[in-house]
Amino acid sequence: MAATAAALLLSAFAGVPGAAAAAGPAQQSRNASADAPYPNLAPTPPMGWNNWSYYGCDISENDVLSNARKLVSSGLAAKGYDTVTTDDCWMTHSRDAQGNLVADPQRFPHGMAWMGEQLHALGLKFGIYEDAGTSTCGGYPGSWGHIDQDARLFASWKVDYLKLDGCNVPGVSGETQEQVYHSVYSDMSKALLATGRPIVFSVSAPAYFEYDTPDTWHKVISWSGQVGNLWREGADVAMEPASARTKWSSIKYNYGYNVGLADLQSPGRWNDPDFLLAGQSRLTGDEIRSQMSLWAVMAAPLISSADLTKAAPEALSVLGNSDVIAVDQDPTGLQGRIVQQGEGYDVLSKQLAGGERAVALFNSSDQARTITTTAADAGLPAGSSYRLKDLWSQRTTETSGTIAANVPAHGTVLYRVRTGAAAHTAPATTVSWHRTSGEGTDSAWTVSVADHGHTGLSGTQLEFSAPEGWTLTPSHARLGYIAPGRSASVTVRATGPDAAPGTTAATLTATGRYHAGAAGLRTVTGEATTISVVPYPDLKSAFNNVGVTNESAPPAEGNYTTGNFDCAGNSYSAQALAAAGVTPGAQLTKDGVSWTFPDAEPGSADNVSAAGQVIRTGGSGSALWFLGAEAGTVEGKVTVTYTDGSRSTGDLGLPNWCCTAGTEYGAVTVATADHRNTPNGPANFGGGYKLFGNSVPLTEGRTVESVTLPDEGAIHIFALSVH
Repeated sequence: MAATAAALLLSAFAGVPGAAAAAGPAQQSRNASADAPYPNLAPTPPMGWNNWSYYGCDISENDVLSNARKLVSSGLAAKGYDTVTTDDCWMTHSRDAQGNLVADPQRFPHGMAWMGEQLHALGLKFGIYEDAGTSTCGGYPGSWGHIDQDARLFASWKVDYLKLDGCNVPGVSGETQEQVYHSVYSDMSKALLATGRPIVFSVSAPAYFEYDTPDTWHKVISWSGQVGNLWREGADVAMEPASARTKWSSIKYNYGYNVGLADLQSPGRWNDPDFLLAGQSRLTGDEIRSQMSLWAVMAAPLISSADLTKAAPEALSVLGNSDVIAVDQDPTGLQGRIVQQGEGYDVLSKQLAGGERAVALFNSSDQARTITTTAADAGLPAGSSYRLKDLWSQRTTETSGTIAANVPAHGTVLYRVRTGAAAHTAPATTVSWHRTSGEGTDSAWTVSVADHGHTGLSGTQLEFSAPEGWTLTPSHARLGYIAPGRSASVTVRATGPDAAPGTTAATLTATGRYHAGAAGLRTVTGEATTISVVPYPDLKSAFNNVGVTNESAPPAEGNYTTGNFDCAGNSYSAQALAAAGVTPGAQLTKDGVSWTFPDAEPGSADNVSAAGQVIRTGGSGSALWFLGAEAGTVEGKVTVTYTDGSRSTGDLGLPNWCCTAGTEYGAVTVATADHRNTPNGPANFGGGYKLFGNSVPLTEGRTVESVTLPDEGAIHIFALSVH
């Protein structure tokens, strides 16, 4: 893991030594800028498995070895997933009498040298985690002051890969924090070299500067490429307990910060946007294929973090797609770039060996859509024909230059494209839906079939399907002959049943069938998504996330499974809140604004993880006030709809629930609990877990009808108040 600003806040009072100014670093070198580059030990992006995103600290040697054996038995190891890394919490809370790190005797009774022997016997590489600071993010001994000693210890254990995190790096008098990080990571780089053992070095320093100025962030990334082989440059990807929406938002976020850093990557030096989540719960097939596609096009490390022993065959198939892996591992070693962009979609192109290109059509939106680009825009040389291989469907087609696909919500179509196509290759075609009127459960569409190749389509037919309760009129249509480069269309009416409160999505499907010359009978499918948004009658009806638990309940029952405020199983303590005057149904007041805290028992759904819900809310005044907190550092858009049909908008941010001043985003602190609940019971006493108030302005003289919450899952709302 790597802690960014938000994660640092969450771990600041986790019982670890603070990052107070140190008298000196006790390292070997303070002249990092003159260092020679670290050896190129990762000529292609590293691949493997790491426990963190799935297991967190709940890890044992049996978990690690079970997943290692699954890498081998599933064939993933043979495809490149050959490095198995044990992340934080593998050690005891103190070093031994000689100052050496010690494996936790309960979690790893045979020790880490034995662990390495087992992995090597399986034909795998041995990866391990440490931290550059005084302690790890989880509160275990860091390498600060022990750089040489730890490097020698890792080499003696025959470690092949070191992930060095950056929590709790002290300040040093006379140096900027960037200089301190540079020095300590440079020192570990030198110490690893001095052992004589080739150890791939994963640097986490950039992740701690993501929210700094771009110049500083990019500077840290640049020197990370001198001292190591790859670097985590931003926030951790979501943990296994996170909701489906939070996981998808996390994948998009990590993609978003990584995709713009192509200029800072070079062959053998890799930007790392964190782990692959295929095999974790609650993600769809389209979502895990998207992450795999995008990471491959970005030449990112492919490091799985799931329980592979329980992963569905579909997830193992996604991880093991040889064609997609080949895009990631292409010897050209260049990160793909965005070549076209629009609302809700990106087109990326990655240069491959032999003049080919990988082209990804990424639909980041919640609705299916057709995405279209051209071979020229993707960077391919001029030609009369191009071969498209869809790396997921394995279908090969030819196009005169248009590269297009109907892409499902959260989906990515990944093509491998080259100039020239074999004779009799089927033409590339798409089915597209275009809304002409209506929305929700009553809408009209134009549905088209387009031929992008050199062979005409004869006998073209369309058949339509929709979920139970929906009606599509007509149910089928005959379009006849479609000439090369042309399209034909039909108008379709879609009607559906009344939707329940909340957001309901229905998928409408059109399947086209046609003959394409010597290629014979072919089919093509296209989808549309119609979304119905029905306001919740009140905030209570929208409660969807547990944020308060009873600390007297057994941890396994009361916290990790039901308390999930931060997607890591942590929650507000009902007892700590009560001591601060926050009890079910209590009236809370700050600066003349009052809220009613949810009248819900601990362990029940008692707050809204904001995901764009629409809530009916009456009243008039100058501001709409929110009571809540964040498990991140984001700000989102609020839309207020008035009874006269007019609207206003405002930005809502709430500080992180832990360890903040409470004034971020212009918020105010309403209540403070002195500890929280964790998967292991009450903890972090003195940390200050808070509830905040913040507002968006209202249009004076108008009556509020409803409010649309931000589409930011890290924001949690407990109550609303018009004032």
